[in-house]
Order: sequence, then C-alpha cells, then structure tokens
Amino acid sequence: MLRIGLIFPMIEEIDAFKQYIKIENEVDVYDLKFYEGVCNNVECVMVQCGVGKVNAARSTQILIDKMNVDYVFNVGVAGGVDSCLKVGDVVIGEKLVQHDFDITPFNHEKGFIPDVGVYVESDKFLQSVAEKVLKKIPHINIHKGVIATGDIFCTDEKMCEKISKKFKALCVEMEGASIAQVCFLSHVPFLILRSISDVSNSDNVVTYEEFLESSCKIIAEALNNILSELGKTNGGSNERSIKK
Repeated sequence: MLRIGLIFPMIEEIDAFKQYIKIENEVDVYDLKFYEGVCNNVECVMVQCGVGKVNAARSTQILIDKMNVDYVFNVGVAGGVDSCLKVGDVVIGEKLVQHDFDITPFNHEKGFIPDVGVYVESDKFLQSVAEKVLKKIPHINIHKGVIATGDIFCTDEKMCEKISKKFKALCVEMEGASIAQVCFLSHVPFLILRSISDVSNSDNVVTYEEFLESSCKIIAEALNNILSELGKTNGGSNERSIKK
C-alpha cells in the first residue's frame, strides 16, 4: 500500500484533516508525535511540524528516515501576494523558493542555495493528480505556480510585492521550500499545497485570524480528494524532484 507522509505546520491544519483519516497508531520521535493511519486506501503518517523552516526540515527528515514514506505532502495555509488570488483559493506549488536565502555577495541570485539552485520543483506526477482532482471541485479555485518560503509572516505590502515580482510567486508561507529542499536532497517525491488565508495588505493579521479555520477546512478537503485518487490506483511515479 502506498505510504505518504503528511506535514502540517499548525494544530488547526492537522485537526481539520483528522476527520478524514482513521488513526491506528501514534509514535513519538524526538518529542514529535507521528500519527499513523489509513485514508482512502492510502497509508498516511501525519505530523504537526511547527512553524518555520527549521521545524519543517527537521520533521521532514524524520519522516523520510524513520517512517518509510513513498511521498511527502505539505499542506496548510499561506498569504497571497499575487493579485489573482483570493482568500480560500488553493495553490499547487509547481516550484518552491526560499525568498530569504541570500548569498548575493558571492555573485549568486537571491534565493540560490548551493547544490540545490533557486527553485525546487514538486513531483510532476503528484502535480498532475492534484490538478486533475481539484478541477472537479466546483467551489475550489486552483492556481499553479511558485510558492515562496521565508522565516517571516509578511505583512508589509512592499515586501510582498518585491517577493512576487522577484520570484513570480503566487503566495508566501514559512515551511514549504525547506521541506522541498530536504525531499530533493533525499530523492523523495513531494507536493506542496496551500489554501489562501490572507492577502497582502495592512490587515493581514486580522484576515488571517478570521479565515484560518475555513482555509484549513478547504485544504483538508482538497488533500482528502487527492488521496482518494491516489488510493484508486495505489500507483506512483519514478520521477524525482529536480533543481532549476
């Protein structure tokens, strides 16, 4: 049976998905709780990683090293920085970038990471499955593109505009690209999905708090439908994430 690691940064995100999964076992590793269960004929291992790139990377490596997963999914909420996005929209991360990684004094582009590159691409097979499935859900608007990650909750409109323009990013969050980097280096296919909880303006925090719960429910529904499609075939892909 296909086995997928599911990484949720926050308690609200993992709680929203628990209604879809039958949890059969709990495992504690380095003070992180991993929930093992089955969802739509797919074995799943869930973990709440915590906020930020280091927490996300740590949880990802444990999933890969100790939980024997075939794929890694990271799902949660994000802030929209492209004008096409509205609260509740879902973004399929085609490529991930760390917008706060900066070694430009050494003649590299902003976001460039040695032995990785600027962008890390999600698994093409998983992208195609997600797009196929989500297009069938009439109340979910989907977008595909770049997700930018950094250790900052972006509330400054100028910063958001700069990130969007520099990396052609649709949204910003605090975990995805670090998870992508770990998966890339470990040769494990991955997919990053985000539901928009707020858009870049002076009221980011207010909007985020107001729509966090509904955005978590949307992305949980999206994930459940994707797992259902994967469970029908229990198939997979030999492709691996590639650097750009």
